[in-house]
Amino acid sequence: MSGSGNRPVRRRTFVLGTAAAAGSAALAGPLAQTASAAAFGWSDDGSNYVVDTGANLVFKVSKSNGDLTSLVYRGTEYQGYGGMNSHVESGLGSSTVTISQSGSTILISVTHGTLRHYYAARSGENNVYLWTNKADTSVSATRYIVRVNAGKFANDEPDSGTYTTSTIEASDVYAKSDGQTRSKHYSKLRVIDYDYIGWSSGGVGLWIVRSNHEKASGGPFYRSLLRHQGPGGGGLYEILYYGQNQTEAQRFGLQGPYVIAFTDGGAPSSALFPGTLTTSWADSLGIAGYVGASGRGRVAGVGISGRNTSYAYTVGLANSAAQYWGSARSSDGYFSIGGVLPGTYTLTVFKGELAVHTGSVTVSAGGTTTLNTITIPSSNDPSNASAIWRINDWNGTPSGFKNADLMTYAHPSDVRAASWTGNVVIGSGSETSAFPCYLWQDVNDGIIVYFRLTAAQAAAAHTLRIGVTTAYANGRPQVVVNGTWTSAVPSPPTQPGTRSLTNGSYRGNNHTFTYSVPASAWLTDTSAYNTLQIYVASGSGTTGFLSAGTSIDAIDLLP
Repeated sequence: MSGSGNRPVRRRTFVLGTAAAAGSAALAGPLAQTASAAAFGWSDDGSNYVVDTGANLVFKVSKSNGDLTSLVYRGTEYQGYGGMNSHVESGLGSSTVTISQSGSTILISVTHGTLRHYYAARSGENNVYLWTNKADTSVSATRYIVRVNAGKFANDEPDSGTYTTSTIEASDVYAKSDGQTRSKHYSKLRVIDYDYIGWSSGGVGLWIVRSNHEKASGGPFYRSLLRHQGPGGGGLYEILYYGQNQTEAQRFGLQGPYVIAFTDGGAPSSALFPGTLTTSWADSLGIAGYVGASGRGRVAGVGISGRNTSYAYTVGLANSAAQYWGSARSSDGYFSIGGVLPGTYTLTVFKGELAVHTGSVTVSAGGTTTLNTITIPSSNDPSNASAIWRINDWNGTPSGFKNADLMTYAHPSDVRAASWTGNVVIGSGSETSAFPCYLWQDVNDGIIVYFRLTAAQAAAAHTLRIGVTTAYANGRPQVVVNGTWTSAVPSPPTQPGTRSLTNGSYRGNNHTFTYSVPASAWLTDTSAYNTLQIYVASGSGTTGFLSAGTSIDAIDLLP
């Protein structure tokens, strides 16, 4: 990731950082900022430790609870709204807070029970480096929220409730008067898609550059709220475990650094990005759980064969202590994942977001584990199976189905959504785009797929497959063929227990349901259309878009 020429930033510009965007953004270096007249150092005002970075940033940390109580950039206060500060979770409460200086670094340490949190400043930088070490469940979630006072970065993006008029679900999904929906959950992005989040306005950019998420849960495709904004102010998040649509148990230990970065309106420097940032200056600071570069290893794979080159492939490493991932090169599948803590990991190759290979790899400190070419067996990719017909391709996501893209940044009731009802005809050419990405018991239950069979096909039993990516309230598909044959109700697979389909995420646990349909279920008239009706079975959920539902990956009928 690297920077290039300047890009003008208009007032009140909404920006979410991606690795691709970062390559062309104007990047002021993370170290050499324009110095102010003030000297680098810290003081004690009685209630807070006050840190002047010697650039354009002065911040304060409460001596009683570790909250970030002030964030002044170029003389303007950005921190706080509604009487609340910036902090871990919703505030830690009474804590032991200490400060020390080591050369060009100032470190503030916060101890709250078993949790440790750290703020670091570097001389001449407009950045605050943060680490959080959560040892157990005594603090419910693992997040840091930067609260920004009202009016600094007003916008009307999907995650902004500034101009909304009414609540339509829970207390966090809103509708505007024009029928569009807004929510803090509607970020559009997976973890793998962004390096930084924030806003830019009036020649000032305020960002959180995320950490590598090695102690987070959910993998590279996890979706969570990244920021919010309303009439009272806005928030930027680093979320490592939130309990929202989680597919894994939470991990414990030190996570960071993640960075609060101010700029002159441009993107933060790519030198701060996860995978790029180096922190040898922190090696001797005594941060609990800190492991420097020398205590980490790397995994490199020479290639992956058996790929479908129409898709991007990702390689993930995960165990109970840590997670990492890297992109496979499109030409040959080469990958390299660095900064890995020593240990044995499950290695998973994903086609899109569908796991098509798993293995095991052991990483040692200071070394590189080199893997020979990984071969994906043909049977591991369900798209390789011959099919009588198929709706969508198998890639672990609902991408391509009706409303799929919109659902990562809007509520299903949004005025921009196409009708959730409507049946599908195989051979029409619009099978995938006409099929809804989500099915709900109380919205579009019993959607019909029409298809013809040859005489030979109608004389044989067939396997029907329906792939899903998540479910709400244990919703799972039950099918009826030609109104006469009804499948059993399948057992529900393990899925997250929280909202998903209505708050911007289809990411749960991919699962394939299979149904053995007997020959007696088919019509013998080859000119007639067979009908497949898909219902959502579940005794849970409520009504409408909060009734039991599921997200679809692909549907096919095998010979």
